[in-house]
Amino acid sequence: MQATLIYNQNAGGSNRVTPEDLLHALENIGYRPIYEATSSEEDLQRVLGDATGTVFVAGGDGTIRAAALHLLHKEVVLGIIPMGTANNIGRTLGIVGEPLDIIQRFAQSHTVPFDVGRVHAPWGEDHFLEACGCGLYADVLAAYNPENGKSPMRALQAMSGTLAGYEPVPVVLAVDQEDLSGSHLMTEILNTQATGPRMRLAPLASPSDGAFDVVTVQQDQRDSMFSYLGALISGNFTDLSSVNHQQGQCIELLWQGQPFHVDGEVRPSGATGRLDGAEGQIQIELLSGALTMLVPHQGVDDGQ
Repeated sequence: MQATLIYNQNAGGSNRVTPEDLLHALENIGYRPIYEATSSEEDLQRVLGDATGTVFVAGGDGTIRAAALHLLHKEVVLGIIPMGTANNIGRTLGIVGEPLDIIQRFAQSHTVPFDVGRVHAPWGEDHFLEACGCGLYADVLAAYNPENGKSPMRALQAMSGTLAGYEPVPVVLAVDQEDLSGSHLMTEILNTQATGPRMRLAPLASPSDGAFDVVTVQQDQRDSMFSYLGALISGNFTDLSSVNHQQGQCIELLWQGQPFHVDGEVRPSGATGRLDGAEGQIQIELLSGALTMLVPHQGVDDGQ
């Protein structure tokens, strides 16, 4: 079986294994893998442009997204080997564990469709695998600025600075033409169960069900921060009284210059706060089954 390996040597914990380890493990379960180092979008385009069979991606959610966007609607199967810090995509699919153990489990596997979100916005077109949205998380992410590299200290500073006296921008929102506008602390359109640092905002979400999970947190009914943190840990975030949750396929949102995140990236690129006078329509549509994912039989429904 023909296979291509994409490997991010900078992924969290990826120093546990080498590309050679992964290639050997794939050979042991019947694949004929090839590996070429990729360090840029141009490299990914070169390697994946004519890829066939199965593409295995070893890395974090960002690496998986970068590779996946080159495989949309192609006759290629995507097998992920989560090696990041959050691994939201893998956890939603039940793909968890050590890299070599995960490959061994791929010896008995099947494929599932994986939906992808497409964003049409004033700054251009985007795609997401996990989630997009605005409000508190997007504002913290913008203050943190992931383009400057990961730093727990900067993350804490960004969170504390954003939370101090936080007042959300009123959101004009429609889900499948139903008006859900209001003063939302956070508005998130999820394809997977979690986004960011394992924030399980939609614990029952499935990227194979042909619908987004839209989660909004109401400002006027806000719970305590401890309640939100506890609900994220216990997996019952959508049960909170201040949280509204419903599914939909077509989302429309009025952008008023506030930071907007697409997976782990901030839009407009480099934004650190609200842009005065900026306004435009954001349309979010679901590309049903745009990817084909390889999933081990064991652990698919284990709720990880």
